[in-house]
Amino acid sequence: MPRLSFSAGPFFRKFLISTIRGYLGFTLRTTRWTFSIDPEARKFLTCEDGRTAVVAFWHEVLPLTPALWWWAEPQNPSMRLHVLISRNRDGRLIADIVGKWRIWSIAGSSDTRGKNKGGAAALRSLRSRLRHGGIVAITPDGPRGPRREAQQGATALAALVKKPIIPVGATCRGLRLNSWDKMILPLPFGRGHFVCGAPLTLSRDKEIQAKHSADRLLAEAITQVMAEAEQPWVDHPGRQKEKIWLAPLSLQPSRVWHWVATGLAPALPFLLRWRQVRGKELPDRVREKMGFASQARPTGPLIWFHAASVGELVSILPLVQRCLEKKTNVTALLTTGTVTAARLLQHRLTHPRLVHQFVPLDVPRWGRRFLASWQPQAVVFTESELWPNLIGLCHQQNIPVALVNGRMSERSFKNWRRFRPVARRMLERFAWIAARSDADAQHFQQLGARSLAITGDLKTAAPPLPVDQVALQSVQQQLAGRPVFLAASTHEGEEDALRPVLQILQARFPSLLTIIVPRHPERGAAVSALFGNAPRRAQGQVPARTDSVWVCDTLGELGLFYRLADFAFIGNSLPDVRTGGGGHNPFEPARLGCALATGPRIQNFQEAFAILGESVVTVSTAADLVDWVSAMLENPARRKACAEQAQAVATANMALPEQLADKILALLPA
Repeated sequence: MPRLSFSAGPFFRKFLISTIRGYLGFTLRTTRWTFSIDPEARKFLTCEDGRTAVVAFWHEVLPLTPALWWWAEPQNPSMRLHVLISRNRDGRLIADIVGKWRIWSIAGSSDTRGKNKGGAAALRSLRSRLRHGGIVAITPDGPRGPRREAQQGATALAALVKKPIIPVGATCRGLRLNSWDKMILPLPFGRGHFVCGAPLTLSRDKEIQAKHSADRLLAEAITQVMAEAEQPWVDHPGRQKEKIWLAPLSLQPSRVWHWVATGLAPALPFLLRWRQVRGKELPDRVREKMGFASQARPTGPLIWFHAASVGELVSILPLVQRCLEKKTNVTALLTTGTVTAARLLQHRLTHPRLVHQFVPLDVPRWGRRFLASWQPQAVVFTESELWPNLIGLCHQQNIPVALVNGRMSERSFKNWRRFRPVARRMLERFAWIAARSDADAQHFQQLGARSLAITGDLKTAAPPLPVDQVALQSVQQQLAGRPVFLAASTHEGEEDALRPVLQILQARFPSLLTIIVPRHPERGAAVSALFGNAPRRAQGQVPARTDSVWVCDTLGELGLFYRLADFAFIGNSLPDVRTGGGGHNPFEPARLGCALATGPRIQNFQEAFAILGESVVTVSTAADLVDWVSAMLENPARRKACAEQAQAVATANMALPEQLADKILALLPA
C-alpha cells in the first residue's frame, strides 16, 4: 500500500476514510466480475460444514479483495473474515476503511530485523479465529515487500493450526500505482477476474530443499493464479466460473427498503398513538416500539427471541426454556408485537433470566437504538417474522440471526416473489433457517435462503397447554354430567354463523353445553349479547343447568377449556369470518385428546392440518357442523379414535426443541 501520510486532525482523517471507502465501493460494485474458483477452495471460502482456511494474495490486489468477500459472505452470512493488517498508521487507516464492510482487522505484521511489529500477538489472534470458524486473509509480501516474495507468517500460521492455504489472484480494469508493490487502483465500469486455486497444505516441519521451501511454494502458487487472473478468456480445467455484477450500494433493494422506512418514520408515532387509543398498545410501554428500553440490560450473554403474536409465542416458549436451562449464564430477551402475547407470556413463563420488551418497528434508527440498548449476541426470529432493516442491522453489527419454525405460506411466497431482490438479500443473511415443513423450506430456498437446517413444526413439539388444576377441578364439578362442545378461538362473524347451529343442537341434546372462547377477549360482551346475555367467565359467572352457552372471554385458559371438552371446533376458519380466515393451531387441542373440526379457510395452518389428516373433519356449512357434533355425541368410540389419532401426530416431534436449542446456543461467541 502506498504511504498515505497526513498530519491533519481527526476530521480530515474521517473525510479521507469516507472518500476512499466510497470510491472503492463504487468502483468494485460497478465492475463485472468473473470468479474462477476451484471446487474444493469454494468449500473453504464459504466455510461449508465449518471448514476454515488461510486466504493468501499479493499486496498489490488488496484494494480488490472486498469484492471476493462480497461474493462469499451472502453464501454463508454466519462466517467471519479477519485480515492481518499492519499496526502502523497506514494499516489502521486501511482497517477503518474496510471495517464498515464487516471485514475485521488484526493488527500486526512479521517481526523482522529485530523489530517487534506485533507478529507474535497477531499470530495468536489469527490462530484463535481459525479455530473458531473464521477465515483469515494475509498478504504474504506485505506490508513493505519485497514484491511477490512470501514471508514466513502465512505458512507458519497454516502449519500451526493445520489449515490449508487458498491462493488468490485478481486483476481488473485499473491503474498501477508507482509504489513498491505496483498496487492496482480499480476504475469503475470495467471487468475484473478473481482466481482461487486449490487448497495448499504446506508443512514447515519436513523441509527438504531450501530453508523456506514452504514459503517459496506458496509464492509460486499465488503467482500462478495471478497469471491465470490476467487471462480471463482462458478456461482452466477444474475451475468453476461464475460471472456476477455487484450492484452499487445506492441501487441495492435493501437500501431502498431502508429509505422507505426512514421516510415513513415521522408518521409512525401517530399510528402508535391511534393504536394506543384503541387499546392495542400499553401507554406506559409504547416507546418500546421506537426502540427505547424500559428495563436495564442484565450482564452477561443475551439471546434475543422474537415472536410476533400468541401463536408464535406458544411455539417458541419451550425453546426459550430449553436454552435457559442449558446455559445458566444466558439471559433471554423475548419481544412480541401484540399486547395479547405480552399478557400471555406473564401467564405461561416467568424466569429470573427472562426479559420482555415490545419489538421496535422496522425503522433503521429505532432498530439501532434497540440493539445499542440490548446488545444481543444472537437473534432468533419465529415463523414469518421477516423484517429487512432489523435483520440488516444485526448483520452489520456481526450478530448471527436464525429463523425457527420458518413459515412461508403460498400467499406470502407470491408476495415476496414480487420483491425477490429484497427477499434474497434478507434471507441470505440468516445463519440458518429451520423451516416448519418441506414446502416452507422450498419457498425459502427459491427466494434466496442458503442455509436450511432442521425441518419440523415446533407446534408439534410443544408441551400440552398449561392449566390451573384447582380451577380445572372446580369447573369439572360444576359441569359434571353435561356433554361439552368447544368453539375455540372464534373471530368476528363466526359467532353469528354458530347461532342457528346451537339452536338445532340444543333441541336435539338439551343437556349440551357449548363453550365459546373468542380469540380476542375484549369481544366477550358482544359475543354474550348474541346468545341472550350468556354467562361470561371474565365476569366470574358460571353456567346454570339451563344455560346452553358459556362465553369464556379470559386470556391464557385454553388449556382449561380443551380439557373440559372431548371435541372442539377451531375458529377463524368459516367462510363467514370477517378477518380473512386462516385457521389456528390445531396441535394444541390435538395434544390434549380432543376430536377436531375446522372450517375450510385454514391457509395459515394448511401444513399442520395436512399432517393431522383424516383425524380432523372439515365443515363448510351450518348443516355440516350440526352433523359432526351430533356424530361425536352419538358415537363415543369414533370420537375417541379420532382424538387418539390426532394426539399421536401432535406429539411426534418432542425432540425438536432440544435440537434447535443446541443450534441456537452454538451461535453464541466462543
